[in-house]
Amino acid sequence: MKLNNAELSQKEQWEKAGILLPQFDRNAMIAETKRAPEWAHFGAGNIFRIFPAALQQSLLEQGLAKTGVIVAEGYDGEIIDKAFSPCDNLTLAVTLKADGSIEKRVIGSVAWSLNLERPDQFSVLQDIFRSPSLKMASFTITEKGYSLNSREGGFLPDVQADFDSCGAASYIGKVSALLMERYKAGAFPIAMVSMDNCSHNGDKLFAAVSAFADQWAAKGFIDKGFANYVRDKTKVSFPWSMIDKITPRPDEGVRKLLEESGFEDTAGQITAKQTYIAPFVNAEETQYLVIEDSFPNGRPPLEKAGVLFTSRETVDKVEKMKVCTCLNPLHTSLAVFGCLLGYAKISEEMKDADLVALIEGIGYTEGLPVVVDPGVLSPKAFIDQVVRARLPNPFMPDTPQRIACDTSQKIPIRFGETIKAYIASETLKVDDLRLIPLTLAAWARYLLGVDDTGAAFAVSPDPLYESLFAHVKHIKLGDAGDFHIALQPIFSDASIFAVNLYDAGLGARMEGLFAEMAAGVGAVRKTLRKYTTEAAG
Repeated sequence: MKLNNAELSQKEQWEKAGILLPQFDRNAMIAETKRAPEWAHFGAGNIFRIFPAALQQSLLEQGLAKTGVIVAEGYDGEIIDKAFSPCDNLTLAVTLKADGSIEKRVIGSVAWSLNLERPDQFSVLQDIFRSPSLKMASFTITEKGYSLNSREGGFLPDVQADFDSCGAASYIGKVSALLMERYKAGAFPIAMVSMDNCSHNGDKLFAAVSAFADQWAAKGFIDKGFANYVRDKTKVSFPWSMIDKITPRPDEGVRKLLEESGFEDTAGQITAKQTYIAPFVNAEETQYLVIEDSFPNGRPPLEKAGVLFTSRETVDKVEKMKVCTCLNPLHTSLAVFGCLLGYAKISEEMKDADLVALIEGIGYTEGLPVVVDPGVLSPKAFIDQVVRARLPNPFMPDTPQRIACDTSQKIPIRFGETIKAYIASETLKVDDLRLIPLTLAAWARYLLGVDDTGAAFAVSPDPLYESLFAHVKHIKLGDAGDFHIALQPIFSDASIFAVNLYDAGLGARMEGLFAEMAAGVGAVRKTLRKYTTEAAG
């Protein structure tokens, strides 16, 4: 079996392999989408293929939608050329359930895919944006996708070039140019829905697009009406959302399982921009998508597929609950210690009593007292599911090395907000925090790139790694002494921790924790066990 339209007609072979096929007329869906498009999506990566695309498939199969999704990729066009086009825009979604069962389903809700690095395909999307029927454009382009500025200060070169020429070379430049086409065609309403895993994601998208509108207007390329259009919530909305679904890279074990069932299209690839793709996507069963219900041109009835639509305030609370307390801090803690202790799978870490004690202490003991309760989801029940089912799932091939990517960018929201809540509390004390400071000190120890056996390991990509490593590169495992000079520039950096850890009363203690974990071979394990045992009482 290969993943293409012709092969789908051979239903018996798919049924024999236990693979579910789309239960709707795909040709009719494609024709209707071209006639009256309703949903465009930016970012053709794995989470889109197995989550938003699957949501629309559910509506199509329930008879609640006639159109599919148009997916566009503006950063890594190889995803379209190598994962979508050869497979007729189909994806084999492999859901790895905690009970050991596996669901295999062909997702066929993508009507067509566009590589925005190709001018002819960008022009197709311009036509789509001129269509009055278009209701929403959603995004999974990662938080980096909304950034207009370089680390050195000033605008990124392609962004500056777009500002100066009213061009569309940068990702957000393309998005802004598409919105301008919609404005010129009749100022039709639309919702611009970021589904990226970052706080107040709609605001990040709005800030980026409005910057283009203002620059172009100031330089006389367009009239000020376009900037007003972007700011008019009755015309263009930028809802907040919270998304949650663990979607690892294509896994070798899943590949073998599919091959054994007779599925041949299993070859994975790594694009030039380091995107891991294959005709299949593997992910966990659990998923959440909560969206602010602000859609000036209407929306698909995605609540019938499990999406929760609510107020902006509630979305904010759900996002804070997940990112600050119930999942993301636990994930990062496992990532840091997993790399130091030589683990290759998150699920294997969940067999380690010390690591389970660590994340239970961070979640239940240190996090829940200051958790933001959204009302629509129970924080404790959320943690229960994470600790008991999601992270221990042995069929989920997620790795601490993947989760450890960009940790410096994640710490402020995943740990800093809890520290700030303790500082602001009238009843809690920062001194009550034990395991969050341990994790942050372990991250500093992780920067050495040496594990608990003394072996070197590859530190996961992080935009601040080189500058951070410069402070600690002289430290060797087994060194003793005062590490204040090395660690003070790191622990005092409020851009990383959301607070100056010395001002918060944690800096000196974390220097001591670092020293304990750098004392020699086995010191990380010894320190972890010592403090998780103390925290457990």
